[in-house]
Amino acid sequence: MKQRTVNQYLKEKYGRKIYKISIDGGFTCPNRDGRLDTRGCIFCSAGGSGDFAEDRSLSIMEQIERGKRRVESKMPSDQTGGNKYIAYFQAFTNTYAPVEHLKSLYMEAVRHPDIVAISIGTRPDCLPEDVLNLLGEINSIKPVWVELGLQTIHEKTADYIRRGYPLPVYDKAVEELKRRDIEIITHVILGLPGESREDMLESVKYVGDSGVQGIKLQLLHVLKGTDLEKDYKAGLFKCMTMEEYINLIEDALDILPEDIIIHRMTGDGPKRILVAPEWSADKKRVLNELNKLTRN
Repeated sequence: MKQRTVNQYLKEKYGRKIYKISIDGGFTCPNRDGRLDTRGCIFCSAGGSGDFAEDRSLSIMEQIERGKRRVESKMPSDQTGGNKYIAYFQAFTNTYAPVEHLKSLYMEAVRHPDIVAISIGTRPDCLPEDVLNLLGEINSIKPVWVELGLQTIHEKTADYIRRGYPLPVYDKAVEELKRRDIEIITHVILGLPGESREDMLESVKYVGDSGVQGIKLQLLHVLKGTDLEKDYKAGLFKCMTMEEYINLIEDALDILPEDIIIHRMTGDGPKRILVAPEWSADKKRVLNELNKLTRN
């Protein structure tokens, strides 16, 4: 593997291990509130991809403090000043609100002395100019990462998963974020129904060529209560085996630029709602196999 992992990147940047705290800012999504649809993306759980986030009933500051306690119970700091963190606005679409409200939430995180950066998960079609300008403003105070949910470049698949926007919207979002010197991380799901190995690698190559700074490669998980579960149980598609997935990740890494940061090579499906693939629940085994790729 020629690229750096996010842990390597952060250690180089900050000289220490940096932890991530998942935040729930109380957002919804245009795919759920009726602007585009009410069903959400076909793979998305009721938690809006924020199944591991803190409690949305708490303030941002309270969520950060709770997340710190969770980390420090497992990873006590041996450095002066304690552990440092990234506040990850993860659940649902985290730029989908009036800009004044967004500013109050983001700034609450930025003001916390142990937060070194904020990472904001969102949709490319939810970045109007006033929000982009706000992100640029905050980026001048502490680094801002924007995580874009692309998943695939193939329009047939995008329609199937109910993504709700065409590929040029992603291209425009990348252009506007780059213009403001904001770090971009793109999410790609591997194993979407109907896609061949070549289709998946085309999406990976497209992201690499788009000039973003980071990529998250996500194994498709079938979760309880989703429309994807219905199609899976109806036998309309199969999930990849672990061997197929590891081999695919190896090929994906080979075609990505050397300067792109690998933020993820798989992902977690909460065990209580995971339907398939069952092998992905053995997180330690999967990570051990994937980590072999990073040592080559």
